[in-house]
Amino acid sequence: MKHKHLVITLGAIITSALLLLNSCRKINEATELGGGLIPPVDNIHTFDTTMDVEAYNQLFTAQDDSSRSNYGSPQVLGYISNDPLFGTTDARMFFELKPTNYPFTFANLPDSLRLDSVVLILESAGIWGDTMVPQTVRVYEMDLANEFRVDTSYLIRQNNFTYSHQLGSKTFLPAALNDSVSARGDSNTVNQLRIRLDDSFGNRFLHYDTTTANNPFTTDSAFRTKFRGFAIQAEAGGNALMRFNLTGANTKLAFYYQYDKRTAAEPNNVDSAVAYFNFKDYNTYFSSGSASANAVTRNIAGTPYQTAVSGTTPDNEVFIQNTPGSYARIKIPGLATLGNRVVHRAELIMEQIHQPVYDSIFPPKYLFLDAYDPAVSTQYNRFIPYDFTFDVQGNPALGALGVAPLDQKNPAGENIKVWKFNISRYIQNVVNQREQALDLRLYAPYYIFGYYKPTQAAVSSLQRVTVNATAGEGRVRLYGGNTTAPSTSPQRMRLRIVYSKL
Repeated sequence: MKHKHLVITLGAIITSALLLLNSCRKINEATELGGGLIPPVDNIHTFDTTMDVEAYNQLFTAQDDSSRSNYGSPQVLGYISNDPLFGTTDARMFFELKPTNYPFTFANLPDSLRLDSVVLILESAGIWGDTMVPQTVRVYEMDLANEFRVDTSYLIRQNNFTYSHQLGSKTFLPAALNDSVSARGDSNTVNQLRIRLDDSFGNRFLHYDTTTANNPFTTDSAFRTKFRGFAIQAEAGGNALMRFNLTGANTKLAFYYQYDKRTAAEPNNVDSAVAYFNFKDYNTYFSSGSASANAVTRNIAGTPYQTAVSGTTPDNEVFIQNTPGSYARIKIPGLATLGNRVVHRAELIMEQIHQPVYDSIFPPKYLFLDAYDPAVSTQYNRFIPYDFTFDVQGNPALGALGVAPLDQKNPAGENIKVWKFNISRYIQNVVNQREQALDLRLYAPYYIFGYYKPTQAAVSSLQRVTVNATAGEGRVRLYGGNTTAPSTSPQRMRLRIVYSKL
């Protein structure tokens, strides 16, 4: 009999626990401030509040965008010609390929060598955009007058290099970059863009004689007096940006040639060979390393994007574009007057505006949220206090903040991306009046510098964090605050707070 009562008691406990758990989930995101009282749980009343925000579109300028290219990250090349919202994008690559060691020689004396072909090979690392629209890329030799230095990181939004001597070109489908091709002397020919260059360019290098004074193959400084590097650009008409790894094993300049092996016994003996010039990274080769730059130019004339960033009133649509691009300054007017309470969850929620066809061609990338703090340098912003953290390995906990989008459906049943930035600890410190209510900044940076302050008493330190893998790629149009009629705009940008009163 005692066992029977025990079973009944345990069953009642389990049933009560399930009912209690179910009741705790009944939080209504759409509830407005002051409503949504949930039945009491352990004498604690839990509320669900939505606060309105104001969003202002703004462009980064040369004065506040110092993003620079880094040879260790994929470089972007291509032309976006047909983006009805954001306009055109022109991405160009500049880099040097060099002999690994000096002095360098080909397999035989220069006057006994015969060129078969010279090919520029780039290691493909992915594509963003429409892969089925043909791209035409042209390879140029940079003018010797260019100041192109291995110890300099160049601004992404600037292109001050000159070039006019075309060495070769190729028209292709970006989708075909992952096809395998057959190449002499190359065992790995997948994920390559191969562009044959003019034979005169190859013969020029093939016939340099290392025995003469000031020959370009004797030292790196001598080599740079004869060749300053490549400039590659895409023609208008394409609709994709292609990523390439400069430091990849498949990025190289290949000289395919024949050389003389004749002897008295074999008077007609010739052999084939291939020699490679590679990208030499600065960390390994220092002053004799390869210089590089990646320039991205936007043209937003006549687009909804241009109209949005030109206004001064709160925007109902927010346009976010990767470096060099734009940001939204976000204000939460009611936050400073929010009374003291226990914040269980605070999320800044933003939803993508569905754009048929182009949502699949130009999918958005990671977004980032930080805070504008007038107390710090105007060149940098401040990471969200308390909610932006680093893990035990020292890596930024971007996922915990909410930089990656969620796949959801809008009221019409269409697939969209939704971001939910978790800023619970920051909001808790604001309502406790231990932190001031700051304006926020939403953008899609390649990388950022910001001031990091993990706790109330800690001293802020300047940190560099990479958010997106490259510059140029990624753009999205979001719903803004829609302050004119927030109650009729369920997809508006909003701050949702789940809290309990003290």
